[in-house]
Amino acid sequence: MPQISVDYSPELAGSFDRRELGLAINRLAVKTINASPEACKTVFREVQDFVVGESAGPDSQVYVEFQIFPGRTAEAKAALTEAVMALLAERVVPAPGTRLFTAVNVQDIDRDSYRSATLGG
Repeated sequence: MPQISVDYSPELAGSFDRRELGLAINRLAVKTINASPEACKTVFREVQDFVVGESAGPDSQVYVEFQIFPGRTAEAKAALTEAVMALLAERVVPAPGTRLFTAVNVQDIDRDSYRSATLGG
């Protein structure tokens, strides 16, 4: 744990290296919330439609969500969100004339109901 999801607008697909960003996010989780490196699993999902309010203009978004086991302090979670926000500002470049919205959420999951497995092939 953590399970990390990165949703991003299709206009951003070529503007950042998903693998490098994922590795950097994983390293931040290890550093700020004491996650083990092998426990960090990051998935990227391109979201086809994104609408902000009543805007007709070109907008894009990157939304990062962490699902973690309870026990981390509010300060550690805040440090993680701030570090990931800074990383996004550094690594994701919107197209000219496009507004880029970024957000990070860290939330606890229910340890009693969560299950995972590693299967070999």
